[in-house]
Amino acid sequence: MRKKHIEIMDTTLRDGEQTSSVSFSASEKLTIAKLLLEELKVNRIEIASARVSEGEFQAVKVITEWARENGYLNAVEVLSFVDNGTSIDWIVKAGARVQNLLTKGSLNHLTHQLKKTPNQHFKEIESVINLASNHGVATNVYLEDWSNGMRNSKDYVFQFLEFLTTQQVKRIMLPDTLGVLTPKESFDFIAEIKTKFPNLHFDFHPHNDYDLGVSNAMEALKAGADGLHLTVNGMGERAGNAPMASTIAVINDFMPEISIDVNEKVLYTVSKLVENFSGVMIPANKPVIGANVFTQTAGIHADGDNKNNLYFSALSPERFGRTRQYALGKASGKANIQKNLQELGLQLNDEEIKKVTQRIIELGDKKQVVTKEDLPYIISDVLDSGSYEEKVKIESYVLTHSKGLKPSTTVAISIEGDKFEENAQGDGQFDAFMNAIKKIFKKKNITLPQLTDYAVRIPPGSKSDALCETIITWKKADKEFKTRGLDSDQTVSAIKATEKMLNIVNN
Repeated sequence: MRKKHIEIMDTTLRDGEQTSSVSFSASEKLTIAKLLLEELKVNRIEIASARVSEGEFQAVKVITEWARENGYLNAVEVLSFVDNGTSIDWIVKAGARVQNLLTKGSLNHLTHQLKKTPNQHFKEIESVINLASNHGVATNVYLEDWSNGMRNSKDYVFQFLEFLTTQQVKRIMLPDTLGVLTPKESFDFIAEIKTKFPNLHFDFHPHNDYDLGVSNAMEALKAGADGLHLTVNGMGERAGNAPMASTIAVINDFMPEISIDVNEKVLYTVSKLVENFSGVMIPANKPVIGANVFTQTAGIHADGDNKNNLYFSALSPERFGRTRQYALGKASGKANIQKNLQELGLQLNDEEIKKVTQRIIELGDKKQVVTKEDLPYIISDVLDSGSYEEKVKIESYVLTHSKGLKPSTTVAISIEGDKFEENAQGDGQFDAFMNAIKKIFKKKNITLPQLTDYAVRIPPGSKSDALCETIITWKKADKEFKTRGLDSDQTVSAIKATEKMLNIVNN
């Protein structure tokens, strides 16, 4: 079966920039444009609207200069208007060679916004197209509000298309401007148009107001559309446009009759760059590019992956330059832990894995975020805890820190079943805690070791909510030893390390 080649036009730099509060600088636009054309391999990019601002003009000029030098000039497009040639003049001066002319695709828009008849509108469009041709500018035509035009004024739409068959137009672009189409309408409307005009090139421009953008794009292609307009991360006005990553994955996996040039392995890279430049964060559960979409949390899934990849699908992370992750939390289970240990090159016996799993579940119940990088610290903490008999237990404590007052601590501990409580001040919260502990052990005629070193660290690459490991070096007589404590709070991790020291000296 011969596949039909579909053009993918990215409009992140024009329609996507209409996302609320988003504005790309000229250098950011150039960087994105290069990545889209050279790496992602989209066929065309729409980079701006004519006449918007001096900054937009300079951005277009920078991109067209680069595109001319690298053979991409005909793939760079600018939105233009029926304005007696003002847009054409702007486009020519900016160095572009393709205009996407915005026209009225519904009788409602034409009548109430322009207050003109179809023939008046067509005559003005013809004038702009001829002017563009005289200046060496190719023309594509947008039929704004086309979806409502097909619903409510189909005769006008077909009258318009008949007129366009007489013009020097390369592509006719059909936008679902308000994102109101259903998948069935997307198929039916485009199928009807392609039946009447089989030799014309039609692009479909889906918006995502009902979260149907990808479905509508799929149905449009089934109906015979020749091109699609997409945006990186689904950026765009209101709920945005059909997202690039999801749509490309759907085409590749479910439409074998279609061929595209897009390099899906670069989708995640482009998405992260646009996220950084736009300031619009990608939702963690966004298909293909979200932080969590290739992360298995349930232990049963990790176990299934170990047993003939039972929970794998065609939507593999490697396709998009990503890797599968196994989350660590209260739902993890032994299999998730083992997957992460394998990646770290660590081995534990069954009893050790059981202890580590229990500690991770405890942290998950406290809503702590546990990462693969935390695992060595957790292992060290858990295995260290099993090296002594726990006779001393810190039952509770209150740490206070007030401006103008010395920090103080009240602590309650049990020693072999006997309970003790003391209060003390200090130069800091941990110092006050240690002073209170010393008071308690003085009553038992036990001299505590001297603290000689105090080190705090978090796993490399971890975030602000990462676990914190405190390693304290103690000296008693001529011997030194270390204890570790692990918690998301630095002071608490130091207290846990101290509790281990108390058990060592009391054994």
